[in-house]
Amino acid sequence: MYAHSENSEGRWHPLQEHLQTVARLAADFAKKFQAEPWGYVAGLLHDLGKSQPGFQVYLEDCQNHPEKKIRGPDHSSAGAVLAAQQYWEGLAFLLAGHHGGLPDPTNLKQRLGEKSDDPIIQDVLRQAGRIVSLPECPSLPTIKSPTQAELFAELFLRFLFSALVDADYLDTEAHFDHGRSQLRYRSVNLEALAESFWKEQDKLSGHDQSPVNLARHEIYQACLAGAECPSGIFRLTVPTGGGKTLSGMAFALRHALKYQKDRIIVAIPYTSIIDQTAQVYRRIFGDENILEHHSAVTPREDEDLFVQQQWTRLAAENWDAPIVVTTTVQLFESLFANRPGACRKLHNLAQSIIILDEVQTLPTGLLAPILEVVQQLVDHYGVTVVLSTATQPSLVDSGSPYLKGLRGEIREIVPDPARYFQALKRVSYDYPGEPWSWERTAQEMAAEPQCLTVVNTKKDALALLDALNDPEALHLSTLLCMAHRRKVLDEIKARLANGCPCRVVATQVVEAGVDLDFPVVLRAMGPLDRIVQAAGRCNREGRLSMGRVVIFKAAEGNLPCKNCDYRTATDLAASYLGRAGVDLHNPNLFGSYFKELYISVETDVKNINELRAKLNFPEVASRFKLIEDATVPLVVRYPKEGSPVDDLLWRLQTPEALLGGEARRLFRRLQPYLVNVRRGPLARYQQQGLVRELPLGLWEWQGNYHPVKGLHDAVLDPEPLVI
Repeated sequence: MYAHSENSEGRWHPLQEHLQTVARLAADFAKKFQAEPWGYVAGLLHDLGKSQPGFQVYLEDCQNHPEKKIRGPDHSSAGAVLAAQQYWEGLAFLLAGHHGGLPDPTNLKQRLGEKSDDPIIQDVLRQAGRIVSLPECPSLPTIKSPTQAELFAELFLRFLFSALVDADYLDTEAHFDHGRSQLRYRSVNLEALAESFWKEQDKLSGHDQSPVNLARHEIYQACLAGAECPSGIFRLTVPTGGGKTLSGMAFALRHALKYQKDRIIVAIPYTSIIDQTAQVYRRIFGDENILEHHSAVTPREDEDLFVQQQWTRLAAENWDAPIVVTTTVQLFESLFANRPGACRKLHNLAQSIIILDEVQTLPTGLLAPILEVVQQLVDHYGVTVVLSTATQPSLVDSGSPYLKGLRGEIREIVPDPARYFQALKRVSYDYPGEPWSWERTAQEMAAEPQCLTVVNTKKDALALLDALNDPEALHLSTLLCMAHRRKVLDEIKARLANGCPCRVVATQVVEAGVDLDFPVVLRAMGPLDRIVQAAGRCNREGRLSMGRVVIFKAAEGNLPCKNCDYRTATDLAASYLGRAGVDLHNPNLFGSYFKELYISVETDVKNINELRAKLNFPEVASRFKLIEDATVPLVVRYPKEGSPVDDLLWRLQTPEALLGGEARRLFRRLQPYLVNVRRGPLARYQQQGLVRELPLGLWEWQGNYHPVKGLHDAVLDPEPLVI
């Protein structure tokens, strides 16, 4: 009996060998979260249905007629039925869904009932003991609280599912493509990477005696000391410009070595800053040791880097890398997914360190399920979590009915962080009472040779650009593709460094973590944490005695149309700023602000935790979206002259690309030239001839792409279209 047909060497894959190898691999993966016996059972049972004569005939047909696309007999139900009868009904979710995805309980129950009476399944179960040696039923972990037990079971099944599907993929890959399988494995470890990091930091940290760099050095030393504390949840509360990118990594490396963690995962909210962070890490650790996994990764075409690119693509499938830089969207949507490809990486979160950068940006409407999962990762999966930001939200469970937060102690890595906010106080805040028109805002900008203005919507940014009427002004928003935004950021940095005039109108894409240093920043009234993050782009390096931040009410301004919580947070910020004695340099202010905010909003707006308790995996995956609307990638031609887009699109639509597997590589090369748009409004623009549908779910923008404004047309309303 065979699991797979013959490979390029003419060898068939024996079923017994496959089941035993997957069982050993899955057990090894599950060992990291004390579920080794369950991983072993899942591996033994997952393809048991392939022993039926009909499946063996199907393999012969596939081998003899490779041109036919034949759907094989059901091979996953037999193991699921056996698991439900002899082991644990929960295990049936994994086995039934190891190809199609974790099912919902109603469909699974119906399927198990029907399949239990199937003579073919019954025959497989009678023969099971001759194919594999079935172990005794392992014991399940005991959780005292019934509610916590339900949610524990849900995440436990996800991690076990991850261990199973990764083991299955890896063994199947080793059979069909041994060379590809060997590309995955590397000898580098965190200990070697830490040595590179310490050497680099010894050259830099503590040598510059400026107040800003002395404070950064103290923060760095505090992170090294804090890493000695046992695993758990930590806060890294550091003012903007305080060096938390490197200090947070210093904590993670030392903590990983002391407590034998397997990897470090840095989750960042915006693709606009992830590239900047990854570049910092690559400079220290080398390209080959950083896995950057997000939608905006740009593949490089250097033939010398072919093996590195292959490893990057393979490692992205299961995050088998020492340092992973990703987005919070990728991290959390994987944790709530039900499809094998998305869940495959989850078991590699166990025994890791997760740095949640700019943690205040976690969406309020999904905060309760996110925090519940984060708590479980710490309690049951050996994960250390670092909540990193200058504006720490109040995430502790205080018994409030509005938010069931994190339980237990959350330790501050940097003792008395408030003193660093005072030591690194580099800006003063102005809050003029009267609203400003766009003309007034433009006048204020024109009076400053270097000035950044941050507004709340793309429509507002375009209106202010028009009012400014400055041909040298720059613009940053998601109306620009990634390649364009990178070019603009480089231009901004060059102008600032050379003392040239530099007036920039931007949306929130510029706020968190983007390394810019303006003498003056204007910020339209918005959420309090966003205001302070915008202020972090002002006098960042402390070269001025004091930078100037103006918080203004935009008379004609708008708020994001799809985000009610943003309006609530903005109104609360206005209330805070109207109170006497409010000090935006006091980090403790934000705990109070977020506590009030969470009272005013729904923190599990999609009832995710209720669905999780019912083990409704498909519905959880469907509802849990950090980006609410269905989006599609829209290709734009940038730059106007010499853009590679025309050539890439032509090649993408050739039969060779569509049939030969070249399409995926071309798609990745198009990533820098994409703007993510909502699917809903596309039909209207398609009727007007502004967009055209392409293969692979891509769309092409056929309207105007402006060298400053980006996606732009007289009939285009950017707010409902562009994410």
